[in-house]
This record gives sequence, structure tokens and C-alpha cells, in this order.
Amino acid sequence: MDAWVATSYAVVSSTASDPRFSSVRYPDIEAVSEELRPLARVLSRQMLYSDAPGHARLRSLLSRAFTPRAVATLRDRISDAVDQIITPAAPTGRLDIVADLARPLPLAVICDLLGVPEQDRPALSSWSDPIAAAIGSSRLDVDDSRAASQSMQQMLAYLRELLTRKDGPPAPHTLRALLATGTENADQDFDELLANCALLLIAGHETTTHFIGNSALALLRHPQAADQLRSRADLIPVAVEELLRYDSPVQLMLRRARRDLDLAGRSITAGQAVLLVCGAANRDPVAFPDPDRLDFQRPGGRHVAFGYGPHFCLGAALARLEGAVVLEALLTRLPDWRLDGASPRWQRSLNFRGLTSLDITFTPSSDNHDTSTQALAT
Repeated sequence: MDAWVATSYAVVSSTASDPRFSSVRYPDIEAVSEELRPLARVLSRQMLYSDAPGHARLRSLLSRAFTPRAVATLRDRISDAVDQIITPAAPTGRLDIVADLARPLPLAVICDLLGVPEQDRPALSSWSDPIAAAIGSSRLDVDDSRAASQSMQQMLAYLRELLTRKDGPPAPHTLRALLATGTENADQDFDELLANCALLLIAGHETTTHFIGNSALALLRHPQAADQLRSRADLIPVAVEELLRYDSPVQLMLRRARRDLDLAGRSITAGQAVLLVCGAANRDPVAFPDPDRLDFQRPGGRHVAFGYGPHFCLGAALARLEGAVVLEALLTRLPDWRLDGASPRWQRSLNFRGLTSLDITFTPSSDNHDTSTQALAT
């Protein structure tokens, strides 16, 4: 891949916030294949792939949608969405955690933030898939590149129409309301905002989907840990952090050296890429003793599943809340859940680690959400 690979926690965390490195993914867009170039231009406007001062400006604007208060208002919406999925599944004794729960839930939540009508959400999901595949791949063929670029253009066209509708004021506390205060400048500024709306849409559900699926699989494979959470709901917040460390949904961060420099005893040339492997850093025994053990009482240590430094995930609080609500609901309402059938299959991606499906079975019941509601209230 013509890149250095960093796997230790110390190097990954320090490089992620090192100003000697750039987060720009495509420093020369004209060098990108013609089919991928439209996508590269959009990605280059997103804060994830930008440096200061542009990055700080964009993050400051968009972060208002993810304040603790704004995220807290979504708890009831998330709980209701989980209930609408689990309640009809309870009498059947079967559930695909990825297809039935982990994929539709984060999409519904981030679309609520963007003010996307329910009837339009399947289209956004279908556009998101080839874009995420392109972002998560090191090599794309012509067809994949073209599909990703076309999907991004369709998504941007939809978001432009959505955010400029004149059929009534945007609902309060949605991203539409926030963006309405930041679109008074030139068209170029609005294009930048659209690109970052697309980023929030894709990242806001793609990575959370993988987090929920990976966490559920880890608990299915560690029934004692699952029992511990059933008996001690107070451990759910720390369990969320340990599950993120244990099987990170995002595996890589990319940085480019701004100049010739030394990194961990290696000579890095200006412009060379360094792949920071989050999954490896989170299993570094120097930072996390006995790293392959799932331990909800693990002392100290800050995982890098949400990144590190200035590009720390903007939606981390929302992802944590979604994960906590889902895990508590699964553990309290499907207490005897178990894997169904063959071993789960993982999607093919260099950057994203996630399941294509996760089938479980459990004892059918006329479930209601009283116990879940009580637990969440506690």
C-alpha cells in the first residue's frame, strides 16, 4: 500500500495528534483515477480529511448538534426504536442483530438529526454502502470507484434539496436547524456543509452498526461477561468502552508526513502515508495488559476506537448512548440469546471491521419492555 504501518498504542496515539502529520487523504486529486475523482473532491471537503484551521472551523459548527444536552434528548427516541424492533421479534425466537437492529437503528437516529423523512431513508442507506466500501478499501476497481462517486453525487443532490426546502421551518434541535445558521455565505461554503452532512450520515450509522454487531458477538462468545452485565447494569458504561477497545469498528487512521521526520526510529519522507492501526493499538499489551481478555473492570487506559486528538470522533457520545441502550435491551429482554447456525461472517474492508449478519435464537416470549424501561431508568 506504499505506506508505513504503526501498531503500538504509543505511536498510534501520539501520531494521531502530531501537527507534523496531515489528515488530508488526497493531497493531489488529479492523481486519483478519473472514476474516483468526484468522490475524492467531496471527501477533501470533509472535516475528517482536513487540517487546521479549516478542520476546527467545521468541527465548531457541527459539534453543536452533538453536545451532551443534544445527545441526551435522543435517549427516548433510541429506546423507542429499539423497542419497535425487539418487541415483534420476541415471539419469533429469532433475530439478525445486524440486519434487524444494528443497521436500521443508527440510520434512524442520524436521519432524525438531519431531518430526513422516513420514506427517504432506504435511498440514503443504499447510497451510503458503496461510499463506505470505497472509504474502507485500499484498492478499488473501476466499477467500484464509479459506483462510489455516483452514490456520493446522488446523496449530495438529495441533501441539497432537503436542506433548502421552503415548506416550513426545520424542527428544533436537528442538524437542519443548526445548518440554517451557517449557510448565508457563498455556494462554496454550502457545498462544504453538504459534504460534511454526508460525512455525518455515513459515519453516523456505518461505524455504530459495526460497534453494535461486534459488541453483541463478543458477549455471545463470553457468556460470563454477559451475565455480569445482566446482574450489574451500572457496568454498562464501562462495558461500552471495553467492547470498543476489544473489537474496534474502525481499524485505521491515515496520516501523511508534512516534512521529512523521524517516527519511532524510522525515517519518514515528506508526503509518505502512515497507517495508524487502531485495532492493534487497542490490543497493545503495554497499554492494556492481557489485551485479548474482555474485562469490564479493566483499570485505566484510553482506547483509540474513536480516534485520538483533534479528529476524535464528533459523534462518540451518541454512539456510546446507542450502544448502551441496545446492549441493555438485548441482555434484559433476550436473556437466553445464543448464536444461530454457522460462524458469523465479516465484511471485506481494510478500514471497517463489521459483520454482514449475526443470527441469534432465544426462547420465544410475549415480551414487553417493562424490564428494559426500568433498567434504563435506573
